[in-house]
Amino acid sequence: MITPKAIVDEMYAHDTFSQWMGITVEKIEQGFAQISMTVKSNMLNGFGIAHGGITYSLADSAFAFASNSQGRHAVSIETSISHTKAVNEGDQLTAIAKEDNLSNRLGIYSITVTNQNNEVVALFKGTVFRKDTPWGN
Repeated sequence: MITPKAIVDEMYAHDTFSQWMGITVEKIEQGFAQISMTVKSNMLNGFGIAHGGITYSLADSAFAFASNSQGRHAVSIETSISHTKAVNEGDQLTAIAKEDNLSNRLGIYSITVTNQNNEVVALFKGTVFRKDTPWGN
């Protein structure tokens, strides 16, 4: 059986958006992912703070890595995010995805995004549909 890390390595190799964001994969286990990135100037909105899509995208990547780490292709069917604190250029963000529930067809995950001061900047929840397609074939 293919390992969770090997699955995420394969996913990341083809994920040019996560690469563009500068995401670093720090830890992968079954149903768990920890990733990080630094906010760059080209990620800011008209208010001079990070565009909400940046924290969303970081959380979404952690969600994808955690849910696919179970060995079957998993695709998002529902997500939501609450932004709790402004994010600035140069902030170091970390997203931790944890599996809340896993069944044959669905997986539910909670993702917390924090800054370099360990302050919560966003809370994300997502549900995936688990396909029959295994990783590693």
